[in-house]
Amino acid sequence: MFNFKTIESAVENTLLKEKGSKFIGFAFPVNNEEELKNALEKIRAEHPKATHHCYAFRIGLNGENYRANDDGEPSGSAGLPIYNQLLANEITNVLVISVRYYGGTKLGVSGLVKAYKESAKITLEEANIITKELETEIEIKFQFNQQNTIFTLLSKFDAKVLNFDAQENCILTASLKIAQKENISDKLSEMQYVSFKFKE
Repeated sequence: MFNFKTIESAVENTLLKEKGSKFIGFAFPVNNEEELKNALEKIRAEHPKATHHCYAFRIGLNGENYRANDDGEPSGSAGLPIYNQLLANEITNVLVISVRYYGGTKLGVSGLVKAYKESAKITLEEANIITKELETEIEIKFQFNQQNTIFTLLSKFDAKVLNFDAQENCILTASLKIAQKENISDKLSEMQYVSFKFKE
């Protein structure tokens, strides 16, 4: 399992109307708690007068970090139907928010479940779902005269150089696909004066 499905870019402002209530849907690709918090704050700031900001997210290869939030709606009537749409699409590293403006008519729990599910569904239908390969970062230390060899090796494994500090003893950080981790480790281990470690 070296890849996962997620959305390519954010989807904003899909609209669902139900008995006068408006449900505005958003989906964001998120990789960590920080990005999650920023996206939620952004929507709360854009819709300060909304009655509810309900959301669900999954983060992690198997979506092991997840939450469904009803934001004051009856328990299980909002966050869970949104979360189930993430599961139905088999996507992770995604946050879906449904902002509700109350229209004066109560929808009841089953009506809410249906509306939040539909809001999440139409939002994700607009998203471009892509498969991403998992990546890891590697830090390599080597001598200045070895840089050509190291760079050739990195390009062979499609690694992207993130940072390169060229001194007599060089330090380089690169990102590469986890699927290549073993292969590159084997090659680097055979080289003299080279040390490396993967960042967790």
